[in-house]
Amino acid sequence: MPDFHHSSLAGLLFTGLLLGPACRCQVPATTIPTKTPLVVGIDTHLPMRLHEPVKGYLHYPVFVNGIMILPAKTEIDGTVTGLLPNRPRRKNARLNGDFTPFHTPVVRFTSLTLSDGATLEFSANAASDGAPVYRLVAPPPRKGGFFRQQYDAGMQMVHDQLHLLTAPHKGDRMLQLFYHQLPYHPERIEGGTSWTVETTAPIAIPRQKTTTASKTETSSGSGGWLIKAYLDQSLSSATAKAGEPIKATVAEPIYNPDHSIAVPQGAMLIGAVTTCKPARSFGRAGTLRFDFKQIEMPEGEKENIQTALAGVDAAGDGLQMNAEGKVKPKPQDKLVVPLILGILASRPLDEDVHFQGGRNFVGANGIGLAGNIIGWAGGSRYVAAGIGAYGTALSIYRRWIASGQQVSFPRDTRIVLQATVRKSAVLHP
Repeated sequence: MPDFHHSSLAGLLFTGLLLGPACRCQVPATTIPTKTPLVVGIDTHLPMRLHEPVKGYLHYPVFVNGIMILPAKTEIDGTVTGLLPNRPRRKNARLNGDFTPFHTPVVRFTSLTLSDGATLEFSANAASDGAPVYRLVAPPPRKGGFFRQQYDAGMQMVHDQLHLLTAPHKGDRMLQLFYHQLPYHPERIEGGTSWTVETTAPIAIPRQKTTTASKTETSSGSGGWLIKAYLDQSLSSATAKAGEPIKATVAEPIYNPDHSIAVPQGAMLIGAVTTCKPARSFGRAGTLRFDFKQIEMPEGEKENIQTALAGVDAAGDGLQMNAEGKVKPKPQDKLVVPLILGILASRPLDEDVHFQGGRNFVGANGIGLAGNIIGWAGGSRYVAAGIGAYGTALSIYRRWIASGQQVSFPRDTRIVLQATVRKSAVLHP
């Protein structure tokens, strides 16, 4: 009996050592609360049509009570439920001779796939603000004076233009560039488009057999905190005012070196807009800068912090951020494009008649490929030059006279902050 007792106890201990880690790695049953942001993206192009299935994935993980419940790349399924007319895009396209009836898709996501393969239905608001998302990152401080900075900005524009010709999928980009020269072309939802939706009801997540639970790599230390959060309100250089209070909600917990939680997800960041200029005429773009001075824990405890914007998600690639965290549109090439169009527009007026048809073709830029064909087929050099002059004037207007681009961030925009705790006392209202 004693030998049997000891051998059984040893077997139980050995079994416990084997099963213990597996049990600890399981995700417990929990509930994702209402109004939880989900950033869903797609990799492939989709047809722009009603009832089109949308198979996407989570850009960022979802945490509840310090545990990763849904990892990044979780599959999310939805459907195009509506097509809204994109009037600003239609207006700009028609000025260039493109009469495609551009639309904005309305997408509703309704189910997700857990790590064990189970499909779970959920409820979220429909989204119509889909756009390719680019993470703006603060560059190192620029060296040199004004001329050095202008040179660097020019080289960056050259690099961006070369990127269009050398980056992967250049064949598809060239095809789309050709399509947009036509008076009408098919629409599509671009690969890389992302939508941010909020859950409209709690999502009950059952206990999962395989592990997705994981602590975020973000930790506190001598370097401070790297805080990942969502803006609680929309911000735009067109309407925001300097000093306007803003808030953001921490999306992922931050851990101390001893693995205790330093900042739980759900903590509130409290700050204000520090710099804001709306876009104005003559191509003057808007600017926007904000920071956070205080963090409020879910239990109500507050700490003063000093933050620097280290990253922010932006719709499209038209924005940039400087080393101080100020966001503004990328500078446009205001000289080269109008100059080239002006030179080409003058070519049909050349007196050499031997190449008149070719000169009419290359000079009639302004209403896409249709303008080139009209200039070539019509035979009139004055008509071709007139079409080219129209394109040149339109280019000058958009770059020099029209209002510049605004800086806008919708609600639930993902931001990254480098933060350090300040030792000064918290002022209570």
